[in-house]
Amino acid sequence: MRRKRPTLVCLAVACALSGCSAASTGNGTGRSSLTYLTFETPSLTAKFWDTSIANAQKRVPDVSVKKIVAPSTDRDAYAKQLQASGQFPDLLQSITPSTFAAAGLLKPYDQKWVNANFLLPKGNANRGKVYVPPTNSQIIPEVFFNKKLFAKAHIAAPPKTWSEFMDVCAKLKAAGTTPIELGGGDPFSASMPLVGILSADVLGKNPNWLKERYAGKVHFTDANVKAAVHKYRTMAKNGYFEDGALGVKYADSVTDFTSGKTAMFMMGSWFLGAVPKDHADDFDAFLTPTEDGSLVVPFSVGGSMAISARTADPAKATRFAEAWSLDPANYKALIEGDGAFPMLKGKTLDDYDVDVTKVYKDSYSYVTRRNTKVSAFGWATNDDSMPSGLNDAFYAASQALFSSDDIDGQLAKLDAAWDSATK
Repeated sequence: MRRKRPTLVCLAVACALSGCSAASTGNGTGRSSLTYLTFETPSLTAKFWDTSIANAQKRVPDVSVKKIVAPSTDRDAYAKQLQASGQFPDLLQSITPSTFAAAGLLKPYDQKWVNANFLLPKGNANRGKVYVPPTNSQIIPEVFFNKKLFAKAHIAAPPKTWSEFMDVCAKLKAAGTTPIELGGGDPFSASMPLVGILSADVLGKNPNWLKERYAGKVHFTDANVKAAVHKYRTMAKNGYFEDGALGVKYADSVTDFTSGKTAMFMMGSWFLGAVPKDHADDFDAFLTPTEDGSLVVPFSVGGSMAISARTADPAKATRFAEAWSLDPANYKALIEGDGAFPMLKGKTLDDYDVDVTKVYKDSYSYVTRRNTKVSAFGWATNDDSMPSGLNDAFYAASQALFSSDDIDGQLAKLDAAWDSATK
């Protein structure tokens, strides 16, 4: 549900505080009309949204919901455009809540309801409040691999340490196989190797790193961050990504990997929805290896819809949002098509009547097991989310570092961008 580019531009405080939703009508009695910002993908189609809205309306029959479809993957930016024109939606699907909540635009959910229905009630809480129900989760990224190409290069098992990972890349390259698909033409996709490495090496050793960065106690230019970024430069300099990787779009990178052109793909677990069912057993996954082989799960708790604090009928908006968020039928599409890991209490995969691959089940086991989970770097929706605008700066650095040795310069830019965003 969070397959999108995070926040791009800052909200102007005056706009945020003076604007209100002009979208809804109603006063808690009679029939109310609400607007609902959604998005469409090949797996979450217009039909999916129309059906899910109709099902929720059956549980809240005195509500009429008008669907608004974001014109791009950046729902945050579009929501801000609507806010600026006085049309902030009553309900917003899969946005990044931190910026909007800070501007007073979102209404928190009742914590008792959240506690009663979800496995990690505080999984995406922001300053102690839940603005998006923690309905699902992702691992960002996993390292997916083609078992046939591994066998062809005489690689018997997936690597556990970073040294073993580099050996695997070298063996694949020597065997004439491109080791890693990148899809660097889309900024979020270009950043995936760095997301994995920073989550494993930096957050794995200090889970509070992002909070400490807000406090000014740590910086991107610190030695441990430089060492992690140097690993990515080594991968690029050694030719472990495909030729012209910065020109490959995300959609094409999925096709390249699933068709066997490359051996590995560092991508969010939403890729599980794209694993070909006709040869799904050819694929498996592991997590970004650490120096000592310890397991670090880069985890992100996502969710369904946020509720506008300016809606004219907060009671009915909340009832609709709660009904949608608890509908098992919605989860089936999210699990099968978007690789989402469900986080409803008291349910197993069988309860959702889903057809999933073995690699999905193995990946989901990371979620259900007790292990070291950290907020996936740059993908958190909780207090570990980066300031508005930093994701764009991080993506730009990821693309620049693919072909530049100026690690110090790029990390200094990130520190400057962070300090500017948090003034």
